[in-house]
Amino acid sequence: QFERVRVIYKYALDRIPKQEAQNLFKNYTIFEKKFGDRRGIEDIIVSKRRFQYEEEVKANPHNYDAWFDYLRLVESDADAETVREVYERAIANVPPVQEKRHWKRYIYLWINYALYEELEAKAKRTRQVYQACIELIPHKKFTFAKIWLLYAQFEIRQKNLPLARRALGTSIGKCPKNKLFKGYIELELQLREFDRCRKLYEKFLEFAPENCTSWIKFAELETILGDIDRARAIYELAIGQPRLDMPEVLWKSYIDFEIEQEEYDKTRNLYRRLLQRTQHVKVWISFAQFELSAGREESLSRCRQIYEEANKAMRNCEEKEERVMLLESWRNFEEEFGTETTKERIEKLMPEKIKKRRKLQAEDGSDAGWEEYYDYIFPEDTANQPNLKLLAMAKLWKKQQQESEAAEMDPDKDIDESQS
Repeated sequence: QFERVRVIYKYALDRIPKQEAQNLFKNYTIFEKKFGDRRGIEDIIVSKRRFQYEEEVKANPHNYDAWFDYLRLVESDADAETVREVYERAIANVPPVQEKRHWKRYIYLWINYALYEELEAKAKRTRQVYQACIELIPHKKFTFAKIWLLYAQFEIRQKNLPLARRALGTSIGKCPKNKLFKGYIELELQLREFDRCRKLYEKFLEFAPENCTSWIKFAELETILGDIDRARAIYELAIGQPRLDMPEVLWKSYIDFEIEQEEYDKTRNLYRRLLQRTQHVKVWISFAQFELSAGREESLSRCRQIYEEANKAMRNCEEKEERVMLLESWRNFEEEFGTETTKERIEKLMPEKIKKRRKLQAEDGSDAGWEEYYDYIFPEDTANQPNLKLLAMAKLWKKQQQESEAAEMDPDKDIDESQS
């Protein structure tokens, strides 16, 4: 009577306390291996694992990893009602502290629950799960952009665009975040609702005016739509902001925009305005390369003039490596496009590289030895003239020393010279 035996085992396992059921489980497993089929053996293994997970979540209800394992097990084996019951038990264990780091694992229980309901084709229940989760999160302290965006995407899959927009609009009103703005704008772009995109960009930039990427994307949108004046106005507003997270990227984008429009005078004006803010060597080199690529008759002379200006401006630069970088770029330009005269001129401007030593000090002020480093002496700098003369004399002396040593090493040469 195998079926009756199986019923007795199951009846016992449902009623005997878990800690006392180990021996019973062992006997039940042996019975199934002897007399049961594959399905029966799988059932007993699943039951055993369920008992283990039950013990874990009872011992610590906020062990969300144990809940995930438990849910994975019941989803693969149990009916929908049982799965829902376990999900409801899991999400009832709200983190006791309102800090985002404690909620990060917990919120994925809600996400998995919603996805499970959607896969079960229960649209109404899925909506209820998302809405209950959104009500539970303390948005004044922190929020999860992922939940808002997943809910909006669900409503779009249900072809319910007004609810998706309402959800994202509420999210921006309650807890504005860069990710939410980007998600909402991306949605409207896919729907080709460009007026809505403009309004969203305006709201976004009111909320985060330092975000250079958003300014650039807004200007690119207007460029694609063919409204060049609006794009230029956006760039002007952007570079006028008192605080920006990536100003160099923004200026480069604005300059590239004007070059694409073939507005070369406006591009030159932009470079001049940028050089009033920063004298960085890369700006000067970029300006020179722009003049070279303008493709007009005077482009070579304009490019050379920029290098001349840059060299004068950087004479007082503390970072000598930047000045060397500029001169090397200038030398490359002259080697390709210059005359013999201009090539000789740039060679005279190139610095001498010398090795120096300096004393090091530890944090407590004690001596920490010496270190060697390289320094540059520029011929143009009048203060360096004595150093260059001294360097030239040292080189000459070294050459003479090497010649005299070579003569001493080769006496036959001296005899030949005396005979001649």
